[in-house]
Amino acid sequence: MSEMIPGMSAPLFTLPRDGGGTVSLEAFKGRKVVLYFYPKDNTSGCTVEAIDFTALLPEFEKADTVVIGLSPDSAASHDKFCKKHNLGVILAADEDKSTLSAYGVWTEKSMYGRKYMGVERTTVLVGRDGTIAQVWPKVKVKGHAQEVLDATRNLG
Repeated sequence: MSEMIPGMSAPLFTLPRDGGGTVSLEAFKGRKVVLYFYPKDNTSGCTVEAIDFTALLPEFEKADTVVIGLSPDSAASHDKFCKKHNLGVILAADEDKSTLSAYGVWTEKSMYGRKYMGVERTTVLVGRDGTIAQVWPKVKVKGHAQEVLDATRNLG
């Protein structure tokens, strides 16, 4: 899929989640939803990002906003990640990468001249109407969760 653009309908999904069961975008219709896409459980940047979003969860809840992290890791991996770092965010497992692809974040990356497919760290804010309100591509983790929280407060 192409790049996510504000005003577009957010692609719907239903995915396995940490703690068992599934999570779907449709279940939160009428609320704001932060979808943060990250490469891998228990890596340094991904851990800091998950901890930062968890620390701000009470503020996101006051702003009537749900926070969901998505990666290609399994739900079992998410369970271990949550336990190890005492995470409170919902973590969705997109092992077949269909949702990652629908949001355009499963992309070709390059490290040390080697090309490979991976998740481009991206955050998408979905408005109450199910459309994309804001996109943060190529996220730098430091201060990001607070920036997203500020945007959710401004969205109303």
